[in-house]
Amino acid sequence: MASVLNTASSIRLSRPNTIRSQSQQAMAPLSVSFARRRLMVRAAETDTNEVQSQAPDKAPAKNGSNFNQLLGIKGAALETNKWKIRLQLTKPVTWPPLVWGVVCGAAASGNFHWTFEDVAKSIVCMIMSGPCLTGYTQTINDWYDRDIDAINEPYRPIPSGAISESEVISQIWVLLLAGLGLAGLLDVWAGHDFPTLFYLALGGSLLSYIYSAPPLKLKQNGWIGNFALGASYISLPWWAGQALFGTLTPDIIVLTLLYSIAGLGIAIVNDFKSVEGDRAMGLQSLPVAFGAETAKWICVGAIDITQISVAGYLLGAGKPYYALALLALIIPQVVFQFQYFLKDPVKYDVKYQASAQPFLVLGLLVTALATSH
Repeated sequence: MASVLNTASSIRLSRPNTIRSQSQQAMAPLSVSFARRRLMVRAAETDTNEVQSQAPDKAPAKNGSNFNQLLGIKGAALETNKWKIRLQLTKPVTWPPLVWGVVCGAAASGNFHWTFEDVAKSIVCMIMSGPCLTGYTQTINDWYDRDIDAINEPYRPIPSGAISESEVISQIWVLLLAGLGLAGLLDVWAGHDFPTLFYLALGGSLLSYIYSAPPLKLKQNGWIGNFALGASYISLPWWAGQALFGTLTPDIIVLTLLYSIAGLGIAIVNDFKSVEGDRAMGLQSLPVAFGAETAKWICVGAIDITQISVAGYLLGAGKPYYALALLALIIPQVVFQFQYFLKDPVKYDVKYQASAQPFLVLGLLVTALATSH
């Protein structure tokens, strides 16, 4: 693994000139070359209109937000503080679903009690799932996506050279070992004869690695990669929370893997903004493979049909009130899909996710509570 991570990256991008105006020409960046930590920008003649149309996609926001930088999302301010850059690489905005998954697992166990010890256990499990192992996942993904980010977002920390290769690699190892260490600690704390949490953490970390790294690089296939991502965000933290306080049963494993199909749909939402880089690097994300119009319907179908199926399961299991509650939470998601996502999945991706996903995660808790009774 270390030999793979230390491989130097070298990428050169170029774009041919389009129609030239005889009366108006401008000098603009045309080719970018990355060699380890040095960035060289060469200028060439390009039509002024082309510069104006491409600039918003190739440069950070002029008035970037420091808050966005800390969360690791679009519109981030440029930062030179290494610790803030390290935090940005872990994308704290992606931690809450993992934390919520632990809550759902604890609720599904039926054995969580509001005592100091149980609350402390759950907090340690959340730190393991969120900052440590999700931070590891996001950092290693950015490392292996550095060539794609050089096309889509060249100002991001790794392709821009804001953080060195050795610093990225050390961060990957520290977060991974911290997450595995906390998992082992939780097994001892819970009195497990078999280290269930440690092996869940180890399996999840391996899944994160093969998702991002060659030769397997699961994310090259839109179906497999997005399902793996969905399982990582829904199933694994749920399993960890349930195993910490109770017993992980086969029916829960099947139910959460089914719910991970909804996670596949959520993962597709993030693929639309990376179509250019994915196509250039040969990644078959669903928007690249099927086109944006078809992919957005696959996305909402995976999210909605999965939740309706789970509601049907709860109804068949003799829990009609939980099934009705879940159906009620699906309705606003469909409304926001038509209001935002289906209109323009790139323009409204953040607004859609901020509006619809709270209802989806509440549905997860409803399902967890249903399985605990």
